[in-house]
Amino acid sequence: MDNVRLRRLKADYEALRRLAHLHPKIEIEGVYGNPPERYRLVLKVGSLRERGEAIEVATEHRLEVTMPRGYPRDAPLFRMLTPVFHPNIAPHAVCIGDDWTAGEPLDLLIQRVGEILAYQSYNIKSPLNGRAAQWVEQNPDKIPVDRAEFFLDLAAAPAALA
Repeated sequence: MDNVRLRRLKADYEALRRLAHLHPKIEIEGVYGNPPERYRLVLKVGSLRERGEAIEVATEHRLEVTMPRGYPRDAPLFRMLTPVFHPNIAPHAVCIGDDWTAGEPLDLLIQRVGEILAYQSYNIKSPLNGRAAQWVEQNPDKIPVDRAEFFLDLAAAPAALA
């Protein structure tokens, strides 16, 4: 493992531990590798899921984050482990946008996924789930599903873990 990747994985792990400690809506459920190259997280945010023909609110979601071999040059991979009905989420992937840069910290990306889940951020012009995009277009009064601010300013938080 090259030094840039190793340093980044270690820094991401420390930042993610701090985020999970300080953020009431994020929990680390599993960590894989040393330093971690894959995480399983729980995000407690209102979103939608499809159950039969019904669209219903769900408030707890499991997310897997994997750093590919080319990370941090290549973007991390996000995959929902629980069903989510969203234009930018498919069973195999979460679209975090086309503007990935190696300098973008993992903890901010995870918070962005929380914002996406809450329908505070979505793109119906280039969807992964066309049915969800159509639903959003027809039901603009039902979003965002969760209006609570998901981003936590870690720069303003105490540096040490309690």
